[in-house]
Amino acid sequence: MPEKETTKRNTRSKRGFLSVLFGRGAVAALMLLAQAAFLFVVFGRLQYSVYLTGTVTALTAVFLAYLLNTRSDPSVKLTWAVVIAVAPVFGVLLYLFITFDVGHRMEQRLLQSIEAESAPFMPAQTELTSRLEREEPGFAPLVRYLAEANGYAVYENTNVTYFPQGEDKYQAMLRQMEQAEKFIFLEYFIVEEGEMWDGVLDILTRKAAQGVDVRILYDGTCSILRLPASYPKTLRARGIQCKVFAPIRPFISTSYNNRDHRKILVVDGKVGFTGGVNLADEYINRRERFGHWKDASVMLRGDAVRSLTLMFLRLWNAGEKERVYEPYLIEPTAALPSSQGWVIPYGDSPLDDEYTGEMVYLDMIATARDYVYIMTPYLILDNEMVTALCFAARRGVDVRLVLPGIPDKKYANLLAKSHYRVLTEAGVRIFEYTPGFVHSKVFVSDDIRAVVGTINLDYRSLYLHFECAAYLYKVPAIRDILRDFADTFPRCREITALDAASLPLSTRLMGWILKLAAPLM
Repeated sequence: MPEKETTKRNTRSKRGFLSVLFGRGAVAALMLLAQAAFLFVVFGRLQYSVYLTGTVTALTAVFLAYLLNTRSDPSVKLTWAVVIAVAPVFGVLLYLFITFDVGHRMEQRLLQSIEAESAPFMPAQTELTSRLEREEPGFAPLVRYLAEANGYAVYENTNVTYFPQGEDKYQAMLRQMEQAEKFIFLEYFIVEEGEMWDGVLDILTRKAAQGVDVRILYDGTCSILRLPASYPKTLRARGIQCKVFAPIRPFISTSYNNRDHRKILVVDGKVGFTGGVNLADEYINRRERFGHWKDASVMLRGDAVRSLTLMFLRLWNAGEKERVYEPYLIEPTAALPSSQGWVIPYGDSPLDDEYTGEMVYLDMIATARDYVYIMTPYLILDNEMVTALCFAARRGVDVRLVLPGIPDKKYANLLAKSHYRVLTEAGVRIFEYTPGFVHSKVFVSDDIRAVVGTINLDYRSLYLHFECAAYLYKVPAIRDILRDFADTFPRCREITALDAASLPLSTRLMGWILKLAAPLM
């Protein structure tokens, strides 16, 4: 590596370290820890006071009865029951705080009002949905669900390109941004200085200078370890509009649990990208983390990009007094000669009562007849997902999971292994990607259905994060997704039922213990 480039990288590393050590992140973390410790000590003393023991016991029993009758997932109920049983006062107050947090509810109302005001910008599709009811009865129920529960439209006239590696997506996104004439919108969970971001930033800077409307929205939780606190000012100085979603501040709030995990790039409303690839060097294997990094994404070209544009604008407009949509939502384009099938870009929000990401996955598993193949970096499952996977395998569906061979988080790997035995005994086949880490979030079934997006098989993605994905039905790109799986299986180690039963006792014990806390991780 040239000396100048090495110096540049070292400067970035030092700046990043100092910004974490002396910046807002360190202060926020210390203040959060101090407040948590204070609450724990105070409530701990109250809990064990002889004058309150009887009252606490009675109230705990009442509260547990209430908890068991809520609509939460059984695994979530069990976790809260354990917390409340071990620390009754602190556990109840923590539950109430998370459930009734005022800031969380204000954010919920704001985003619900934004979704309501932007709903008319989704296309009316009476004729199309009626036709699907007649011609595609196996697909129409999901179309109806996503339209009625979340307002997401189904589109024809959209070409789909599948990228099995981050490197493939990176080159395509650079080419598309170079062609931008009106606007470029980026929404990413992770942005980190390095070769990948340098290439993106160079184009964004030039396009902004040419008068293109360039905006970037990135998550505030991950950014404290990857970007300086002043980075939005740096981007604005280049003519790029920038916002940080839910930046860390020194007060306790459940908002930090609801992170923006989406990855969206939209160029002129004509081309859109989504998938697992963030804007950091490991995603294109320019930096090695956990071996070879395998990730996947899709590029949409055509009418379906409208939904990705609207998803971005909804979160961007959350902090705007004047919310503008129409100039960025282009009208349906002329028929694309190679477009086939249907596409539904959809999002999932933690601020409603609809678990869209999980419902779509469960629908794919339930409707599979021959096979369902899944790539996911994490396998932290609730009871419904375990039951669905096992039942599909037992009724003869070829169910396969591709997981990392080199995990990025030890606790996540232990939790994944805690599911191995019950899954393999039911006939689910589990493959660990030996070259490294799988970050792809991909489902494919029966040669006709696929989902590519940002939604992991874990509690955070399914319940706590803002997420997005593209549902593909009978589009030619599904053949490329299936080919990717076919190329990946030989590079994996298959975990048999015997392997799962032979896991070390320490691994099994840690997995069982972690399961108790999994819904709160």
